[in-house]
Amino acid sequence: MLSFTKTQSPVQQPDNRVRVHARPWTATFIMIGGLIGLALSIALSVSFGAADIKFAEVWGAIFHYQSDLVSHQIIQELRLPRVLGAALVGASFAISGAIMQGMTRNPLADSGLLGLNSGSGFALAVCFAFFPGLPYTYLMLYSFAGAGLGALIVFGLGAASRGGLTPVRLVLVGATLSAMLTALSEGIAIQYRIGQDLAFFYAGGVAGVRWSQLEIMSPWFAIAVAAAIALSPAITMLSLGDDVAKGLGLRTGLIKFLAMIVVLVLAGAAVSVAGAVAFIGLLVPHVTRKLVGVDYRWIIPCSAILGALLVVLADLAARTVNAPEETPIGALIAIIGVPFFLYLARKERREL
Repeated sequence: MLSFTKTQSPVQQPDNRVRVHARPWTATFIMIGGLIGLALSIALSVSFGAADIKFAEVWGAIFHYQSDLVSHQIIQELRLPRVLGAALVGASFAISGAIMQGMTRNPLADSGLLGLNSGSGFALAVCFAFFPGLPYTYLMLYSFAGAGLGALIVFGLGAASRGGLTPVRLVLVGATLSAMLTALSEGIAIQYRIGQDLAFFYAGGVAGVRWSQLEIMSPWFAIAVAAAIALSPAITMLSLGDDVAKGLGLRTGLIKFLAMIVVLVLAGAAVSVAGAVAFIGLLVPHVTRKLVGVDYRWIIPCSAILGALLVVLADLAARTVNAPEETPIGALIAIIGVPFFLYLARKERREL
């Protein structure tokens, strides 16, 4: 079994317990402060934009909606679903990245390793080329199906190999499939001249999110988050290594399969809504782990809150930094994510 204390590294105990580094008070502070910050950020994001709206009108539009007021229509039909969608997307990517990093014991891992982004992009390329004019909701569903297909191929090829789905094999298969699907998507884009449509997907953004998309995403998000929290003790054991996890009686194959399903639902839904927004699943879980320790019972909820906060603020910046034009949120997050990735890569190289 696991015992969560303030030790600096995993320690095997004589009674078959493992102590892991955890800071529950820090995690509690992050969750409370993060929720307050997220609520304030949502209020700011709804209020500010190409047309600034007073907080009193925002409050009235939410709780006393009047359809004859233009400001209330802007808030209810455009800004509120967009901001809530940004929060769900950020939380989904962050939780997915945390689970991937825990399973693979690789701080550079995120949901993109499963081929989700490339699979979703390939599905959209096929839709744009052969089924033009599809409604946004259908594009979202086909995008999710493409993400699922990419993850299924990666998981199937990795698990079918001798030795099972090891972290190294997961990275290699995922990178190979992603390169192939991206090349096919670009080939279709060139042949059918849909490069500009596909560019919006790779740039990332939540401008097109409406209540209908949130109605589809929200139930799956809630179920997947509940499953991630339920799996969090097992993910903690996996983060200590397969040998330690098996020694503690964990059915590693089953847990990895269930965790992959959770990652697919969360990241696939996020990609289908916002496009291939990179670095959220890499940046947020790593920072969270440094703050709260390696207990995934704390890492997963804290990552969800911080990921939601990051994307909401990035979307606010995307709408205001060059108003009335919009900057892709993927580009803004990459300004932070690329240097952080290079730092992690350099650190990992030194430790080899």
